[in-house]
Amino acid sequence: MFVDRAEITIVSGKGGNGAVTFRRDPYVPDGGPDGGDGGDGGSVIFVADRNLRTLMDFKYKRKYQAENGQDGMKRKRYGKKGQDLYIKVPVGTLIIDKESGLLMKDLCNDGDELVAAKGGRGGRGNVHYKSSIRQAPNFAEAGGFAKEREVILELKLIADVGLLGFPNVGKSTLLSVCTNSRPKIAGYHFTTIDPNLGVVYLHDTSFVMADIAGIIEGAAQGAGLGFKFLKHIERTKVLIHVVDVSGSEGRDPVEDYRKIMAELEQYDPKLLKKPQIVAANKMDIVTDQDKLDEFMKLMEEEGRKVFPISAATRQGITELLNETLHEIETYEEPDEEPVQMFDFEADEYDADYKKISAYVDEDGAFVLEGKHLTKIFNSTNFTDSGSIRYLYNYIEKNGGMKLLFDLGLKEGDTVRIKDFEFEYTEE
Repeated sequence: MFVDRAEITIVSGKGGNGAVTFRRDPYVPDGGPDGGDGGDGGSVIFVADRNLRTLMDFKYKRKYQAENGQDGMKRKRYGKKGQDLYIKVPVGTLIIDKESGLLMKDLCNDGDELVAAKGGRGGRGNVHYKSSIRQAPNFAEAGGFAKEREVILELKLIADVGLLGFPNVGKSTLLSVCTNSRPKIAGYHFTTIDPNLGVVYLHDTSFVMADIAGIIEGAAQGAGLGFKFLKHIERTKVLIHVVDVSGSEGRDPVEDYRKIMAELEQYDPKLLKKPQIVAANKMDIVTDQDKLDEFMKLMEEEGRKVFPISAATRQGITELLNETLHEIETYEEPDEEPVQMFDFEADEYDADYKKISAYVDEDGAFVLEGKHLTKIFNSTNFTDSGSIRYLYNYIEKNGGMKLLFDLGLKEGDTVRIKDFEFEYTEE
C-alpha cells in the first residue's frame, strides 16, 4: 500500500538531572561537592533513505520518542547522553511543522538529515554551585525539558519523467516496456491507484520514469485521486503526455488533452512550463482517422512534439525515449519563489523563558508559573535552607514577589508552584 502523507508526534529526550553528592575526604566541609552533570537528552532526527518508497510505517505508529539523558553521578561523573532516535523516511519527504504549517526541510537526497526535536540539556551537578560562601551546596540543576511537536510528513516522488494521461490510455504499459517496472495492467479504468517507478536504461545512462495514477476531470479540486496524483509531478523535469488516439473506446483525443492541461493549470500553472512531450498512443488500433487528424493539427498549432507510438507493440518507443533523454539533459531548473521556512533559531530562543506570571485560582491560592521557574523549582532541595533561599531569591529577582503583592498577597495566604503549596509568612 502506497502512503504519501502522515502526521506523527515526536518527543526528544529530557536532559538528565545534575547530581547532589559529596566526597568523603577528611578535613573537607561535608566532604566537598562532587556531583556530576546529567547527560543531554537524545534528539529526534529524520534521515532520507533511498530504499524506502512509502510512509506506510507511520500509519500504524504515531508517536516517536528519543531516550532521556542519564542523571549525573558522584565523583563528578557525567550521566550518559540519551540515544538519538533516527527515523528513516523515503527520499523526497517534506517535514512540516504542523503548528505553524512551515516547511522544516525537504529531504530530497539520499542521506539528508534533519534534527527535528533537539534533546534537553543535561543539568549541572552541585559541584558547579560551590562558592566562598556556599561550601557545601545541597542542590543541583534539573535537566532541560524534552521537546515535543507534531509534524506532517509528505512524500513527493522524485522522478526525472512523469507520465500524464487519463486512466487506461496506456501509461502503465508504456512504463513496463521502457523500464524494469512491472505495474499491474488490466483492461479497465483505475488499474493503477498508486504511483509506480521504473528506471530507463538508454545509451549508457539512465533516468527514472514515474507512472502516476490517472486523473479525472476535477482532480485539481481533489476529485478522484486528485491531489494524490497531481503533487507527484511537481518534482519531475519532463512530462510525457500519453493520449489514446485510437478512438477504440469512443474517447476524443483533443478533448482528453485539453482537460488534462486544464487540470494542470488549475493545480499549479508552473507545471505547464515544464518540457512536455506528447505520446500519441495506440496507433496500431486507430478507428477514427478524422479525430486523429484533428488532434495532430492541434498539436502542430500548439508547437508540441508528438511521437506516434504503440506501447503494446513497442512501435515508436525508441524515438520517444531518445527525445525524452535529450529534454532531460538540456533541462534547466526554473527560478523558484523563496519558500518561508521554519525558523529553528527562533524556536530554540524563547523570549519568555525567564518570564514569571501570577494569578489567583478559584481556590484563592496565588499561583506562580514560568518555564525557567519550573526548572529552578525542580532543582530545589526542600530539606536544604540554602537551596530554598536560592529559589526565593530567583523569584524575587525576576519580579515574582511583586506580582504576588500586586494581586493582594498577605501573610497566611497560600502560594502554589506546580503541585506544591506554601504558606506565605513575612518573617
